[in-house]
Amino acid sequence: MFSNNQMAAQQSRENRECSRIFGEDGLTLKLFLKRTAPFSILWTLTNYLYLLALKKLTATDVSALFCCNKAFVFLLSWIVLKDRFMGVRIVAAIMAITGIVMMAYADNFHTDSIVGVAFAVGSASTSALYKVLFKMFLGSANFGEAAHFVSTLGFFNLIFISFTPVILYFTKVEHWSSFAALPWGYLCGMAGLWLTFNILVNVGVVLTYPILISIGTVLSVPGNAAVDLLKQEVIFNVVRLAATIIICIGFLLMLLPEEWDEITLRFINSLKEKKNEEHVDDITDSSVHLRSRSRANGTVSIPLA
Repeated sequence: MFSNNQMAAQQSRENRECSRIFGEDGLTLKLFLKRTAPFSILWTLTNYLYLLALKKLTATDVSALFCCNKAFVFLLSWIVLKDRFMGVRIVAAIMAITGIVMMAYADNFHTDSIVGVAFAVGSASTSALYKVLFKMFLGSANFGEAAHFVSTLGFFNLIFISFTPVILYFTKVEHWSSFAALPWGYLCGMAGLWLTFNILVNVGVVLTYPILISIGTVLSVPGNAAVDLLKQEVIFNVVRLAATIIICIGFLLMLLPEEWDEITLRFINSLKEKKNEEHVDDITDSSVHLRSRSRANGTVSIPLA
C-alpha cells in the first residue's frame, strides 16, 4: 500500500513536470517540433561551428573565444529577458569584444584567422541564444524537468539531425574518406566526451551551482594551452596571449553576483569595524598596563576636582 502511494506520487510529480514543459494537453507533433526544433538547431550549430573553428585556430584560441558566450548571454538577457543592468558586466562584455578583435588582429587579419574567429564567435553566439531561450522557456528547471527536456531533445536529434551529415555530404560541403580510413577510435572518444559535456552542462547546472560549470569552462583555456604547448608545439605571440587573458578576465567578471557591490561594501565595513574594535582593545590594554605599572612604582594618581 505504501509502495503504491509512492508510485502514485512519483507519477503525479512527473506529470506536473511534463505538463510544465509541453502544456496541459500533453505532447503533440506540432508542440514537439515547436519546442525542440529551435534548441536542436541551435545546439547543432554550436557544435558544428566550434569544430569548424578548430580547423582554422588552435584549441586554446577557440576555447578562449567560446568564453565570450557569457557576455552574449548577459547582453541577450538584458535585452530580451529584461534582466538587471550591471555596469561591471557591460565592462566584461566590452573586454570580450576587445579580445575578439585582438584575436583577429593577432595574425594581421589573415583570412584563415578571421574565418576561424568568426566561426568561434558564431558558436558562442548560438550557445548564448540557446541558454537565453532555455531560461525563457523553462526558467529555473529542476532535475526532472531538465531530464525530460534533454531526453526529448535527444529523440528529436535522432530523428531529424541524423540526416544532416548525409545532406552535407551530397551537397559537397563535407567530404568523407573511406569508412576503413576513418579514425573510429578518436570519433568514438570524441562522441563520448561530447555526450558527457552535454549532460554536465544541461543537468549539472540543476544539480550543482552554475558557477562551477562556468569555472570549468574557463579552466579549459589553460588546459588547452598546456596541450598545445606540449603536444602541438604552438608558439603564442604577445597579442594572442593578451587577447586570451582579456577574454578570461571578462568571463570571470561575468561570474560576479548581482549584489557584488553590496557584498563588497559589507565586507569592507566589517573589516573597518573589526579594525576599530582591535584598536579600542589595544588602547584599553595599554591604559591598564600603565595603571598597573604606576601602582607597582608606588605612585598614586590624584583626580583633579
